[in-house]
Amino acid sequence: MSSLVGKLDPRRIQWGATWNAFTSRVLRTKPVESMLDSAMSGTSSHGTRLARVLSTVDLVSLGVGSCVGTGMYVVSGLVAKEMAGPGVIVSFIIAAVASILSGVCYAEFGVRVPKTTGSAYTYSYVTVGECVAFFIGWNLILEYLIGTAAGASALSSMADSLANHSISDFMISHIGTLNSLGKGEQAYPDLLALLIALLVTVIVALGVKNSVGFNNMLNVINLIVWVFMMIAGLFFVNGENWAEGRFLPFGWSGVMQGAATCFYAFIGFDIIATTGEEAKSPNTSIPYAITASLITCLTAYVSVSVILTLMVPYNEIDADAPLMEMFALHGCMFAKYIVAVGSIAGLTVSLLGSLFPMPRVIYAMAGDGLLFKFLAHVSSYTETPAVACVVSGFLAALLSLLVSLRDLIEMMSIGTLLAYTLVSLCVLLLRYQPEGDIHGFVNFLSQEQNNKRKEGVLAECEKDACSPASEGDEYGSPATNTCGAKNLPSLGDNEMLIGKPDKNAYTASHPNYGTVDMTTGIEAEESEGGMSRRLKKLIGPRYYTLRIRLGLPGKMDRPTPATGKTVTVCVLLLFILLFAFCSFIIFGASTIGEGRWWALLLLILLIIFIALLIIIILQQPENPKRLPYMAPCVPFVPASAMLVNIYLMLKLSAITWIRFSIWCLVGKPHGCAFQCLRLPSWTHGN
Repeated sequence: MSSLVGKLDPRRIQWGATWNAFTSRVLRTKPVESMLDSAMSGTSSHGTRLARVLSTVDLVSLGVGSCVGTGMYVVSGLVAKEMAGPGVIVSFIIAAVASILSGVCYAEFGVRVPKTTGSAYTYSYVTVGECVAFFIGWNLILEYLIGTAAGASALSSMADSLANHSISDFMISHIGTLNSLGKGEQAYPDLLALLIALLVTVIVALGVKNSVGFNNMLNVINLIVWVFMMIAGLFFVNGENWAEGRFLPFGWSGVMQGAATCFYAFIGFDIIATTGEEAKSPNTSIPYAITASLITCLTAYVSVSVILTLMVPYNEIDADAPLMEMFALHGCMFAKYIVAVGSIAGLTVSLLGSLFPMPRVIYAMAGDGLLFKFLAHVSSYTETPAVACVVSGFLAALLSLLVSLRDLIEMMSIGTLLAYTLVSLCVLLLRYQPEGDIHGFVNFLSQEQNNKRKEGVLAECEKDACSPASEGDEYGSPATNTCGAKNLPSLGDNEMLIGKPDKNAYTASHPNYGTVDMTTGIEAEESEGGMSRRLKKLIGPRYYTLRIRLGLPGKMDRPTPATGKTVTVCVLLLFILLFAFCSFIIFGASTIGEGRWWALLLLILLIIFIALLIIIILQQPENPKRLPYMAPCVPFVPASAMLVNIYLMLKLSAITWIRFSIWCLVGKPHGCAFQCLRLPSWTHGN
């Protein structure tokens, strides 16, 4: 005992240094410069290389496929019958707006951290630290795992339904039943779901070209069936289904309840953010693909909901197979089977959308040393993380075999919503940090664009060198060869956004570069956002007076470490207050409805404190650097996205939170062990 006490003697152990070393490992962030170096060398940050073959159209197809299957063929009928009636159309529109709030934050991060895989895991790693990154990545794996198993089970259930339940009867009579790992009810071992999951795993492991080609083919089938439903459905529409108050039979409360459910039909666009290492032009393709996929899904959902509710009274809709049965109800059986083909294609592409990003998140975490290193192996033949594909597909197949579809659906979405919340929080943090903290992001984009357009720049240089009216004459200085060492480095896409620089006055490294005219000190009009220009036109001369009275920063103000720290504290407090606000609204709704004075006072105080934090954030100067894509209306859009995602997370059932907590507890000791026992992958060889 005395020897143990002697070993713990404070004089022998420097507890402060040990604690600082531990926290520095847990909170360390991944520098973007390491990804720049790996991109320059033609490999990923893990020393391997994935096939860079995905175009913008491929990314849109992946995003649409991961969302539209379940949402169009299942969610539309369920919400219309049980929650909103024909008002499901409004529910989808509200849910789309909420999804776009998170989508624009993902799009900005796709530009800030291009050529990377891992989605929200990587985004959090370069922003808030390793511990949070592992937590998010671990839960993304859970959600993709469950989504894959649920997709396989849904396909198996549809096949069983089309076969008049002969498959399930055969399984029960010849194999027997088992206690599901969900709530313990009796279920049969779903061997068909197991086979489906393994088959899709093989397709994904064979290469990104094969899996994306398969995905595109299924989406074409989906498109054809969608067009068929729109045209054929016009022959059976009945306007009386919307007449006499039938459009909102459950009122606006039903519409909002339906919107919360419809939101899950848009979950899946984050698959696009996991393809940074495989997209040809990630800094432009990712934001465009996210926006296009959300708009496409909204168009499909709204149009299908219109036809469905006009063809069938909302209370007669079949909740399990609404689109197939709406034609059967009118005696058009051939149309039912055409829609059945589309349903199979839609559910298959949704299954592929869940399985495709899962090995890429595992690959990113393993490459950074947060999971077993062998999971980061990339096949030289298929150029995919083959080991991670096989392991994740096998686990999903096993889960679909043992757990019923109902339990799998209840376990979904919490990790994805948490990732959406964190991405919105990270965007809010980065906008207000000093230049030194995010300088690597701009350098990364600049170097990428320089490499991409190198030949074009060289040709333009020769042209400028021979031109009698060179660019130097415009500024009253001798003409210089734009390929020479004296010329300023190109900012690539940023040049179009910033405008032509004054070479005599300042360089690209100057903090005011691209935002003010350094000779006059006047703010550059091009640097102002569209909202600022519209406000200036609307308010007129009082615009600057209003900015001064509200304490808003001027365009020449630059963030400092102090202002960056202020924003960090405010954002963390904002997250806590939004969590408290949503909890009080959900769990204290009856108390608020009764008009209790203390409940109303608490609600008002929460709203006031949230508004004050947003005002304080607004008063801090933003970083002046412009990116090819930036989320609009910061901090309002990220804060609204956080509010929506936290609200939906708290609406999930208690059993979902219990399972989520167990999964986190399983991952925590492994994560801590990996964090403490290894060096970061980007420090190897330094």
